[in-house]
Amino acid sequence: MIKKKPYGNDLKAQLKASAKDKLYHFTLSDGTIRGALLHGTRMVNEMRANHELGILETLVLGHAYMAVALMCANLKGDERIGLKIDCSGPIKGLFVEANAFGEVRGYLKNIPIPIEKPLEDFNLSPFFGAGFLSVTKVYREAKQPFTGQVELKYGSIAKNLAYYYLTSEQTPSVFSLSIKFDPEGNVTGAGGLMLQVMPDADEATVSNLENMASHLPSIGTAFAEGEEPEKLILKNFKKLNPQFLGNHRIEFMCHCNHDRVEDMLKMLPLADLTDMAEKGPFPVEVKCHHCATPYQFNKEALSRIVGSGKS
Repeated sequence: MIKKKPYGNDLKAQLKASAKDKLYHFTLSDGTIRGALLHGTRMVNEMRANHELGILETLVLGHAYMAVALMCANLKGDERIGLKIDCSGPIKGLFVEANAFGEVRGYLKNIPIPIEKPLEDFNLSPFFGAGFLSVTKVYREAKQPFTGQVELKYGSIAKNLAYYYLTSEQTPSVFSLSIKFDPEGNVTGAGGLMLQVMPDADEATVSNLENMASHLPSIGTAFAEGEEPEKLILKNFKKLNPQFLGNHRIEFMCHCNHDRVEDMLKMLPLADLTDMAEKGPFPVEVKCHHCATPYQFNKEALSRIVGSGKS
């Protein structure tokens, strides 16, 4: 993977931004509520640069990146989780996945998303339409992946995920996903929150949680203004006695490379590879779907691939 524009004007700024992008694990009300808070400003900016996204596309895919990053909070080892949306609206769909190491990658099916008139607000309902949301979890000890699916009921990834967890996993959940843009359209803050109610939570605790969550400020704006993640939780959920359990990095990361893309080319029909090697145009460029990194192959390289397929 090649990051087209690492976030930050110089190495020092890039390292500082990298240190801020983290996923924080915490509990509320003596462990009866578990939560995860994401600072993802760098991740969203680097995702945007690689996929060459406008404001609308950044909003949609950025929300998906932050959502799946929050969902990977309890993964271990080589476990991973994927979020897929297929819909009838102009977005058409998306796929994003994250692993236990906090590495997130994924793509929109339709770039750019066609719009008939300038955006008046960030209501995404018209862009999703009807469709389905699927969550696939690959666990270390499971014999096969687990996939759950729900119908899209809202024009919001956050609300649709809350609906998924309630209906498919019987876990009442709250998601908040937020990206702050400045007047020039630059992303200055991005963050997300996931809260999940455990079976032993009482009604009073749940009622308090709902009230506090409804008054939560924009997380993206808070991070754009320099708010510290731990302080954000302590300030807004003080009555529920927050306890932080730890944190780990979150990063836009894909492990594609030139050799892997070459191996994919080798899987194409030999006739197609031969035609490509003879007619070009050269260099032939292949992009990774997940991170949009381009890989180029000249005539000599393609002829060598064709030769290996004939042997």
